[in-house]
Amino acid sequence: MSDTPVILPPIEDEVDSSKAPLMEHLLELRSRLIKCVLSLIVGCIICIPFLPQILAFLLSPFRTAVDKYNVEQIAAGKDPLMTELIATQILETFFVNVKLAIFGGIILAFPVIAYQLYRFVAPGLYKNERGAFLPYLILSPLLFSLGAALVFYYVFPYVLSFGLNVAGSGDISLLPKISEYLSLAMTLFIAFGLSFQLPVMLSLLGRAGIVSSAALKKGRRYAVVGIAAFAAFVTPPDPMTQLVLGSAIYLLYEISIISVRFTEKKQAEPTAEDTVP
Repeated sequence: MSDTPVILPPIEDEVDSSKAPLMEHLLELRSRLIKCVLSLIVGCIICIPFLPQILAFLLSPFRTAVDKYNVEQIAAGKDPLMTELIATQILETFFVNVKLAIFGGIILAFPVIAYQLYRFVAPGLYKNERGAFLPYLILSPLLFSLGAALVFYYVFPYVLSFGLNVAGSGDISLLPKISEYLSLAMTLFIAFGLSFQLPVMLSLLGRAGIVSSAALKKGRRYAVVGIAAFAAFVTPPDPMTQLVLGSAIYLLYEISIISVRFTEKKQAEPTAEDTVP
């Protein structure tokens, strides 16, 4: 038997094998960004023929709130509120259509943008981490839709009812501008939709080891202050709306702690390779 030592080839780490020079990363980033912009442009173009339907969809909470308010006024023996959304500038309707197209384009392009983000960071992940990242691509749009639904069916109608009751109680005629109405609607939709991404963001940070469940528990008091400030900043000066958004974000914060703790337990479990003697 020969005593010549056997030289084994070095074990190549799967992340190291996917490393690329900085210039290649920058070129890939540019390519991903171009695809994101193109998907946004295509989404906007697709929405152009459906702008009347998108506008009618966003106006439906206003119509419902006005009808409900007028029914209550007539039942109380008072005159109904005669109000319509108006445009006070020549190009206001044009810019309203631009906002609607961009708003719809962002929603349609969101899956493509999320996929391009995944494709950009995937080479820096281990194989098992890539598989763990994919469910978040599905969960993220679902949580965004859940936040938008909460706005559409509860928060926004309440805000409109509150505003109509305040405006109808005085001698000032209410003539709301269409651009300001849509800005308020889009702000609430985006604020709630992004807020519902909190579990996804914190879970990913926990999986990367940047945050821990213990740190999130310890930072509850600071989180409450930050959540209250965020809710006050992005919502109208209405305590009920701020309370609804703040309560939803805090609930998501607690869910994030549970998710991060579950991730930590999964990472702490021994793998098949670790148990081999």
